Amino acid sequence: MITSPTPTTLALSLAALSFVLTVIWGDPLLQILRHFHIGKIIRLDGPERHFSKLGTPTMGGLMIVLPVTFMTLLLNAGWILGFTQSGRSVLLPLAVLLAFAALGAVDDWAGLRGRKGEGLRARTKFALQVVLALIAAYGLQHYLGVPELLVPGIPRPLHLGGWYLLIAVFVMVGTSNAVNLTDGLDGLAGLIAATAFAAYGGIALMQGQVYLARFSFIMVGSIFGFLWYNVHPAQLFMGDTGSLSLGAVLGVVALMTGQWLLLPIIAIVPLAEALSVILQVGFFKLTGGRRLFKMSPLHHHFELLGWSETQVVQRFWLIGLLAAMIGVAVAVGYGG
Repeated sequence: MITSPTPTTLALSLAALSFVLTVIWGDPLLQILRHFHIGKIIRLDGPERHFSKLGTPTMGGLMIVLPVTFMTLLLNAGWILGFTQSGRSVLLPLAVLLAFAALGAVDDWAGLRGRKGEGLRARTKFALQVVLALIAAYGLQHYLGVPELLVPGIPRPLHLGGWYLLIAVFVMVGTSNAVNLTDGLDGLAGLIAATAFAAYGGIALMQGQVYLARFSFIMVGSIFGFLWYNVHPAQLFMGDTGSLSLGAVLGVVALMTGQWLLLPIIAIVPLAEALSVILQVGFFKLTGGRRLFKMSPLHHHFELLGWSETQVVQRFWLIGLLAAMIGVAVAVGYGG
């Protein structure tokens, strides 16, 4: 007797398929990026060991975005064509992925063609992020009707009304920039993002959000495929094309589960990276030029303390993995 696969089995199988497709697509993308000389520009004030990475192909986020888009549209072709009534929920995070990837690509391209490797102005990029996030937040609240907030010990979701839009925008933009700041060492942002997506994929499965779980594990598989080329020594970098979009979509997935209060735990490493930059800038201004860390974001501080790049990545990932496990445990503990 042949039985249909369980939601968990299918989600994990999709992750494996996404990984294979991404690895296959990776080599042609590398050749394209090298042909057009789309290479990384290194910060002059960064650790000296990073100077050897000058010219490494960037905009590698395309390696993640295209397979995820292909698989998501293929799996939901029935709903798109009007044959079925299920599956629309994943089209919004897919749209966010594409929109933030496009913004990141423009920023990467501007950085490659501008002086000193500078991309879009920070204010311009932030304003565009807010606009995109506001559109997505409106869709989450009024189109998908996702649970607005799940709190430990409270059996029913809380309704936040108009505050939800502001909170959702903050979550998406904050997570997008936090993952962007985490992307500074070979494999770091990818490992942390994949772990967080796996955690929220598990939470989505427990809550019966099957389509969201499938999307999350497709993201995991594609990020693993990217890491095939991004682990030390990296053959390419994800650039803002990848980091901005991964962070924004992670925020969307957290919001769709209603478990966004767990995001600071599950994404503890990006949170620490972002806080290190905020604290560094604030301390510098308050003390008239003194520094709290040797360098920010936080991973550079540990590099300058003498940790090797691989040590920083592996230790940060271990912390991220344990934190993600704690986040899932909390979700399970109160009936997530």
